[in-house]
Amino acid sequence: MACLNLRGEMARKRISIEDMSAFLGIHRNSVTNKLNGVCAFSIDESMKIQEEFFPDLELKYLFNQNEKGG
Repeated sequence: MACLNLRGEMARKRISIEDMSAFLGIHRNSVTNKLNGVCAFSIDESMKIQEEFFPDLELKYLFNQNEKGG
């Protein structure tokens, strides 16, 4: 499943897929695949994303893959 909360927070903070790609050092298509749930972010990637872009939000919230989002 897609990381809907992460996508929503990226939109709120105007963080692009290209921004995330450059920060993680991976291709933008890889970031897109991970956001869409084709494959998963590694624990390391998840922690880096949370610490750099969303220090005020919990990992559990950002990477929740339930449709309800909470």
